[in-house]
Amino acid sequence: MARNEERRVALADAGIKVLAREGARGLTHRAVDSVAGTPRGTASNYFPTRDELVAALVERIGQRLTPDPALGPGAPERPADRELFADYLRDVVRRLSADRDVALALFELRLEAARRPAIAEALTRWRQAAFEEDVAFNAEAGLPGDRPEIALFHYAIDGMMLDHLTAPLDTGMSINTAIDEFVRRILG
Repeated sequence: MARNEERRVALADAGIKVLAREGARGLTHRAVDSVAGTPRGTASNYFPTRDELVAALVERIGQRLTPDPALGPGAPERPADRELFADYLRDVVRRLSADRDVALALFELRLEAARRPAIAEALTRWRQAAFEEDVAFNAEAGLPGDRPEIALFHYAIDGMMLDHLTAPLDTGMSINTAIDEFVRRILG
């Protein structure tokens, strides 16, 4: 069977929906086929094992969370300051909030990684690469903050998104205000 990249992407997107709606236990090839509207067996033709399916979902999540290039190095005529950094963080949160299925699927995979070493390996590899890219992005853009500060922002945004998507605290603080506070307190 010839591999069709569009179908592969559609199957991965369907897998993300299954993860977001049913959790890791609901992620089966049959469920992916059902959500994708493809004949039974299609998902297993593209991703023969569950680990290969999960690896494809991790890859697709990364694609769907690709940052806005206008906020990257060489952003048009903007100073590399705390405000640009805060805008970059707002963009991360905007992308995660706008694509709820991706954010929830990512949290489901993180929970499943605690139980399944193969998922932990794939997810850790992707997360570490994304972290290294963020550190490089920050340095290349001349933004404030080094590796430890970028790590703190990852922890802060992960926690904020988990709160936002599940059972949010009523703190009286908007997400944008929280981001401004993260930036002010971590970067000084």
